Amino acid sequence: MALNQHRDPADLFREWLAQAHETEPNDPTAMTLATVGSSGAPTARMVLLKEVDEHGFVFYTNSESRKGIEIAQNPKVCMVFHWKSLRRQVRIDGVVELVSDEISDAYFASRARGSQIGAWASAQSRPFEGRFELEKRVARFAAKFGIGTVPRPPFWVGYRVIPQAFEFWTDKPFRLHERLSYERDSDRPGNEWSVTQLFP
Repeated sequence: MALNQHRDPADLFREWLAQAHETEPNDPTAMTLATVGSSGAPTARMVLLKEVDEHGFVFYTNSESRKGIEIAQNPKVCMVFHWKSLRRQVRIDGVVELVSDEISDAYFASRARGSQIGAWASAQSRPFEGRFELEKRVARFAAKFGIGTVPRPPFWVGYRVIPQAFEFWTDKPFRLHERLSYERDSDRPGNEWSVTQLFP
């Protein structure tokens, strides 16, 4: 099998992501985020990965949005990256934790001012009467903050997904794809990864 079974899965992910930055025409960090709330029904949407390190995968959103509410109800999530140009995908199962206020503040401060205003203006996932209502809210918050610093809204937060399982998938002819699964193994020293090859 071409995939190296002995590599740390986070290192392999970062290598694939670096290659996707070179080949994907748009948003190589785009991922499907699936959540399950108290109803037991899954929901999914596209979000952008903002950081990956030895601790996990970080994205930012409105904690009062549907995904934020569902994460509060059930912190177990699934992420899928699909890089069409590379004919690869990665699925990651994990548990979500909040990043620190300091990290969220720093990232929010790095965003374009229009995006900062938009974070205040949008009551994400909730119904509204039309585009004009959103535009009025944007204008109101733009006037409120004037030319000063736009603070991070208390409901706009960063989440870190701590991975519990990875699956790496590579397209191969005749649908004889390569699949390699990594799972945390509590029986191994240091909670290391167990590795399994899967049929296509």
